[in-house]
Amino acid sequence: MEKAAANPLTQPAYETAPIMGGLYGDGIIGLKGAFGREWVQQLGEDIARLYADALQRPGGALGRGPKRHYVEIHPESIRGFVDLATHPWVVAVCEAVLGPDYKIVEIGFDVPNPGAMNQPWHRDFPAPDDTLVGRRLNSLAFNLTTVDVTEDMGPFEIAPGTQWDLPTNFEHGMFPPKSNSPRYEQRAQRKLPQMGDISARSALTIHRGTANQSDKSRPALVLGVDAPTANNAERHDLQITRAYYATLPESLQQHLTCRLVDELEPIVQGHTIEGLMMGEA
Repeated sequence: MEKAAANPLTQPAYETAPIMGGLYGDGIIGLKGAFGREWVQQLGEDIARLYADALQRPGGALGRGPKRHYVEIHPESIRGFVDLATHPWVVAVCEAVLGPDYKIVEIGFDVPNPGAMNQPWHRDFPAPDDTLVGRRLNSLAFNLTTVDVTEDMGPFEIAPGTQWDLPTNFEHGMFPPKSNSPRYEQRAQRKLPQMGDISARSALTIHRGTANQSDKSRPALVLGVDAPTANNAERHDLQITRAYYATLPESLQQHLTCRLVDELEPIVQGHTIEGLMMGEA
């Protein structure tokens, strides 16, 4: 994981080669200390409020297994959206892997609560032809924890290099057969990010959330970004009010695939991943 430069005014450009090497190799990279702890605490407050609200609305939160939810949100519902979407490392990673015309198509958060179980190994969606045939990555997921993650909090686990695996006998193109599990477990890396760290990964790299044996939840923000050839925007409903859109820098506006509205509408979560609902012991 890289370390953020101490002074943003003298921060060097992030090199394309290590970004490409990391995401095309292991399938995940990270930047330590991208944001200050106070900024992250503010994000955590916003997520806690949005989570409580989502749990009260039918379709507001999607189950991702026992005691585990995903909530898609409106960008303007969190105070740090512009900071995140325009962070130099985020921009550099998107441009390096997805090209200059990348589009932000999703923002939301995962919450593994106390008692959440091991998820089955999975991809977040089926691998597209761009990857299976063209051997190109056409989407990325950025993750930002709102807490300091410890071993007992159900850390994210990933099997490096598996973004290139052919989906032979994968259920729904996403869930590999149990016979593959020993290979993933041998390669598995558990991630223990701290407040302020950010990661970027291919959602095709085989991964899972592990059992949360602590008494704390582990919220993590998710930012989904596509290359022009991807179609993940179809799975989401990114809404922005015209008033808020007008306040955004033009450099950010051109990277948003969104629906402009006069008033925000409640998001009914649509990207259900049925195979995650049972969890594993």
